[in-house]
Amino acid sequence: MSELQSSYEENIVRIEMDDKEIILLGTAHVSKESAAQVLEIVEAEDPDTIAVELCQGRYNSLQQENRWKDTNIIKVIKEKKAGMLLANLVLSSYQRRIAEQFGIEPGEEMKVAVRVAKEKGKTLLLADRNIQTTLSRVWNMMNITGKVKVMMALVMSIFSDEEIAEEELEALRKGDALSAALNEMAESFPQLKRTLIDERDQYIANKLKKAEGKKILAILGAGHLPGVQLELFKEQDMKTISTVPQKNKSWRKIGWLIPILIVGLLATTFSHDAPAGWDGVIAWILWNGSFSALGALVALGHPLSILTAFLVAPISSLNPLLAAGWFAGLVEAFVRKPKVEDFEKLSTDLSNLKGFWKNHVTRVLLVVVFANIGSTIGTLVGGGEVIRVFIKTVFGG
Repeated sequence: MSELQSSYEENIVRIEMDDKEIILLGTAHVSKESAAQVLEIVEAEDPDTIAVELCQGRYNSLQQENRWKDTNIIKVIKEKKAGMLLANLVLSSYQRRIAEQFGIEPGEEMKVAVRVAKEKGKTLLLADRNIQTTLSRVWNMMNITGKVKVMMALVMSIFSDEEIAEEELEALRKGDALSAALNEMAESFPQLKRTLIDERDQYIANKLKKAEGKKILAILGAGHLPGVQLELFKEQDMKTISTVPQKNKSWRKIGWLIPILIVGLLATTFSHDAPAGWDGVIAWILWNGSFSALGALVALGHPLSILTAFLVAPISSLNPLLAAGWFAGLVEAFVRKPKVEDFEKLSTDLSNLKGFWKNHVTRVLLVVVFANIGSTIGTLVGGGEVIRVFIKTVFGG
C-alpha cells in the first residue's frame, strides 16, 4: 500500500466514522491513468462498497452505448422536455470534442469502478444526485437575466467548433465533467456553483454515511474532495436538495400580463380607429410569426414546420401555456420522423457542428428551441409595434 500512497497520496482522504472507514479517491485526470488508479486502490483496499460519482441516469448512459434508441421524440416534445434533451446532447457533444481533441475519455474511471465492483461482487453505490434534478434546480433558481445568458451560451456552444480551452480541460481533469461543461456560467453566477458543486457534496456525503459495509471507497472528482470531507461531519437536508423548487407563481402572473396588455392595447386602438387596430393586429402577426418561422428556418426545418411556426406563434404568444416551437417540432417529427439509425448515429453526429442539423433527432429539437426563441423575439418586436400604433392612434403621437 505504501507505493500506492506515495503515488496518489494527495488524492486520497481517509476518514474513520463510528465503525466504518470511508476512503475518498479524487480522480486527478480523466484518462487511462485514472482508470489504472482505480484498479490499484480497489486491489489494495478490498472495500465492501464502491461508490461512484454517478446518478442512475448517468450510470445508464455509461452502460448503454445506444441509449438514445428508445427515445420517443414526440413524447419528449409533448412533455416539454425538448430543451432539456438538447442541453444533455450538447453536453455529450462537448465531452466527445474533448475526447477527440485530447485523446481522453470522460468517465473512463467511473466505468472501470463499476466493472470492478461487479466482477469482485462488491456493493455498488450510485452516490450522486439525479442530473435532471441538478439542472432543474439550477434553472429554477436563476433569474430571467441568468436564464437568457444560459440559453445564449447553449445556442452558441452548438455553433462553436473551437477547440476546448486549456482551463476548461483542467476543470475536467479535476473529475467533474458536468461542472467543466458549465464552468463559464458557474463563474458568472455563484448560485450555479452552490447547486452544481456544494449541494452535490452534501448529497454524496449523506449517501456515503449511509452506505453498507465497514470500508467504503468513493471514486469522486478531485474538486469534490474538500466539500464531501467537510459534509461527512454535518447533517444534510436531503429533502430540500433532492427536490426541484416550485416555480415562482408571480412569474406566471407576469406571463399572463403580456397577452392581457397586448389584447387591451389592440382593443383600445380598435375603439378609436378600426383601420389602425387592424394595423396593430397585422404587425403583431407578421413580426411574431416571421421571427418564429425564421427560427425554424435556421434549424433547417421542413417547409410545413416553418409554416406552422409562422401560423402558431402569434396565437401561442398570447398564451403562456403554449409555445410555437412545440407545434413546429411536432410537425417536423411527423414529416421527418427520426429513424433508428438517427438515434444510433447521435454520438458520432454530435462531434461536429453539421451533425446537429444532419441528424433528424437533433434537428427536431433545434426546430423546437429556435422557433421558440424566434417567437420570444417576435413578441418583443411585435409588442413594441402594437404599443407604437396604440400611442399614435390614441394620443396622436
